[in-house]
Amino acid sequence: MPAKLVNIDRDTPLLLPPDLRDWIQEDDMVHFVIDAVQGLVLEHLHYNESGSGSPQYPPRMMLSLLLYCYSQGIFSSRKIETATYRNVSVRFLTADTHPDHDTIAAFRSDNPELLKECFVKVVLLANKLGLVKMGKVSVDGSKFRANASKHRNVTAKRADELIPEIEADLAELVKQAEAADQSKEIDGDKLPESIANRQKLLEKLKVAKAEAERRAKEKHAEKQREYEEKCRKREAKQKGPKPKPPPDEPEIDKDQQINFTDPDSRVMRNGSNKAFEQNYNPQAVVDNENGILIGARVSQSGNDFGELLANVESIPEELGLPDQLLADSGYGSGEEVLALEAQGVDMYVCMGREAEQLRRAYEFRPDPPKGSPEPKAQWRVEMKAKLATEEGRKIYGERFHSGEVVFGIIKHVLGFRQFSMRGIEKVVSEWDLIGGAYNLKKMFKLQNG
Repeated sequence: MPAKLVNIDRDTPLLLPPDLRDWIQEDDMVHFVIDAVQGLVLEHLHYNESGSGSPQYPPRMMLSLLLYCYSQGIFSSRKIETATYRNVSVRFLTADTHPDHDTIAAFRSDNPELLKECFVKVVLLANKLGLVKMGKVSVDGSKFRANASKHRNVTAKRADELIPEIEADLAELVKQAEAADQSKEIDGDKLPESIANRQKLLEKLKVAKAEAERRAKEKHAEKQREYEEKCRKREAKQKGPKPKPPPDEPEIDKDQQINFTDPDSRVMRNGSNKAFEQNYNPQAVVDNENGILIGARVSQSGNDFGELLANVESIPEELGLPDQLLADSGYGSGEEVLALEAQGVDMYVCMGREAEQLRRAYEFRPDPPKGSPEPKAQWRVEMKAKLATEEGRKIYGERFHSGEVVFGIIKHVLGFRQFSMRGIEKVVSEWDLIGGAYNLKKMFKLQNG
């Protein structure tokens, strides 16, 4: 008896147009993303009200397209465009339309307010669905590569030295170009290219110098605020040494490195392989109950010290403050910890090597490392005593399967390890986008078991 095979006929055309809904399972996440975005009240949807030019793609569809593709690990605008042809779910989402990669990239770049608003509204939607509790909350940070190479850095000192040299080279090349117009012996065809290359380099060096000056002014303003705060505290106590005032003028750190490609990025040491890369330091505030990302921001600092208050402020006001906040030793700023405790937040911040000790105890691993020196600050003494209790260890142990897990999913499940856009403002909006995509994926799984 001959084998029975399914007939594969690629030549006969379909008699009727196909219904894409028949090709997608009912439990596909694309339905959840479309319905969620459709139900959000968004104030930053921009349309071309004049009606001139080519028809525009609906902003809600474009937003849904970005969120769904990011949740599926598709980040490149070119790959998203390809997905509108090859991925049935994406093709259904776009209703068989195909925005090109330039349109997708422009929408992502031109709508930072919309992406931020979308992230907040998705968090509030999760809260409305009962997926956010605001009992225990964890904060964490992780390094992500910038869309720039560390080999494209220059120090402020070197930029100062090169600018007059390049200007002198340009002046000489212009003279040669003028002489080439009068002489046939000089090859004038190569001069315009040489002049253009020097001009590009000069512009980049001037941008680097301006960035160094901006950072110096910013640092000087911060020192001035700290000085004024110390003066107010001294006047209130009427004792103690007089604070040392900052310099009258901003001082540029000549050894700081500025990147030609993305001046807002910084050279940072990665936590995993300890290598130095051109990075940003995205921050996450995670609700421990279901792992929903309730606060997101991006830091340009190579460590997490001083980021605690800003992270808590990134939580939507509608959610209020958490009951308990868990953080590792990198967030150990006494001023910030005490400020949050004064607002009624029960703080659990690990001290030095004790974080590794608690991790080993939580994971039942033997041979913990030697402990850190005894803390001197009163808040550190009290925090160490709190974490030494059985309840304190149990509460802090939840951070290992909440805050850190979010970055693990984003990096290793979604595959997002490098930003596509450049500049801190656009990087922040892309982090809001990945945060919204992560939350929708998490909410979909929680809702569907």
